[in-house]
Amino acid sequence: MGNKDKRIYIFDTTLRDGEQSPGVSLNNDEKVAIAQQLARLGVDVIEAGFPIASPGDFSSVSRIAKEVKGPIITGLARANEKDIKRAYEALKEAERPRIHTFIATSDIHMKHKLCKSKEEVKEMAVEAVKLSKSLVDDVEFSAEDASRSDVDFLCEIFTSAIEAGANVINVPDTVGYTTPWEFGEFIKAIRQGTPNIDKAVISVHCHNDLGLAVANSLAAVRNGARQIEVAVNGIGERAGNAALEEIVMALYTRRNFLGFTTNVNTKEIYRTSRMVSTISGMNIQPNKAVVGKNAFAHESGIHQDGVIKERETYEIMNPEMVGISSNKLILGKHSGRHAFKLQLNELGYKLEGEALDRAFHKFKELADRKRDILDEDLIMLVDSQVLGSVDETYKLKHIQTSSGTNITAMATVGIEFKGQVLEEAACADGPVEATYRAIDKIIQIPVTLNSYRISAVTGGTDAQGEVVVRVLFEGRTFMGRGLSVDVIEASARAYLNAVNKIVKAYPNLITTSVVKE
Repeated sequence: MGNKDKRIYIFDTTLRDGEQSPGVSLNNDEKVAIAQQLARLGVDVIEAGFPIASPGDFSSVSRIAKEVKGPIITGLARANEKDIKRAYEALKEAERPRIHTFIATSDIHMKHKLCKSKEEVKEMAVEAVKLSKSLVDDVEFSAEDASRSDVDFLCEIFTSAIEAGANVINVPDTVGYTTPWEFGEFIKAIRQGTPNIDKAVISVHCHNDLGLAVANSLAAVRNGARQIEVAVNGIGERAGNAALEEIVMALYTRRNFLGFTTNVNTKEIYRTSRMVSTISGMNIQPNKAVVGKNAFAHESGIHQDGVIKERETYEIMNPEMVGISSNKLILGKHSGRHAFKLQLNELGYKLEGEALDRAFHKFKELADRKRDILDEDLIMLVDSQVLGSVDETYKLKHIQTSSGTNITAMATVGIEFKGQVLEEAACADGPVEATYRAIDKIIQIPVTLNSYRISAVTGGTDAQGEVVVRVLFEGRTFMGRGLSVDVIEASARAYLNAVNKIVKAYPNLITTSVVKE
């Protein structure tokens, strides 16, 4: 890498900063699935997690380091020996490992959080980079809260970090405070004030608290930054991060003006976006740039007329460019395995063997209940059933509900557990609540429903409903999702999906639940 290059390096932090979004908790299989898709997308760096944070984080970073090939795999570490050595242990089997170490540099952080002087912070940064460099060849140093730091001190600490062996120096706008013209000048000042900057790549990590993360990142690029840290769908702490899809498509669409390129395969953007949304349970708002449902929709008569006559009158991108298929082939109950596989290939899924068999079986089940299977149905089917799945300790066998205006709703639920079907009934104000009460009677696990969301996958009266729930158990949040043309069934499946994740996280819990003979 070099600052004179015209290629922008895409550093994806969906699995680290993105997972810090409120309510998001991914298991190891889900993280690996997302990392493998990020590799197909063509990102340059995957920040797999923060290995010291928990045994689960360490385990997921280790698996990604071993199993995902292509991108650089990095783990975050504070500027201390324990963090750095833990990160190395997680990353050591990676094809291309990087240690990403950081320390805060703003006066407010140094005084109130670190309780350190500038000289002490600089010394800690240098020692952290030296230790990291002794373990791996590729080291990134970040100055936390850089945008609120003294620029002269930043230049001083970056100069020392590069001398100690840092390949990348990162300038985060940690609290999303800066503006594009301000941040552009800030990066320019760092580039001009750091005498050995030509030996490292300038990276930026912008948060979106004022809705300016993408604009700030692009301003930084115009002033010398060559790596942008992003997250799929812009997820992350508080208002999130710079959105990968917006950065990449801005650079691609305005390449003649900006003059920069990336290594991203844009046709994998939509699939990656849908996968992250499905697995994380974070819905994409309809008007979301690039990947929202309305991104290529035209309701105005003037707009529709213009697009029909010439697409470029109102579209600066076409859907196929980001992987939204224009194929009008609609599958149904009489469609065969070959047509199903071809359509999956068109959408970017290369399933074979057992994975294809499972997906085709689910497709046939859906086709018996829904007349036309659209691309959105297939994407949701594959991502929900094949990727990020969890063992079904409790499996829904049947459900029957009755409800109406001014009458109490009733639900009878049958769940398979250890080879036997357990059945309970319950009443409540509505059919979903009655269903959940019946499930609670069967599983005997004290969970609390924290949130419930339902959305239609496609239009039409036979559209599949996707339900996402979050439940609390012993202070931890577990997300569950369910999919069905019957919204009550989807609700039950989502609840049981969350419960099964709890059981997987607490394997001894199952012995304490009551099983009826």
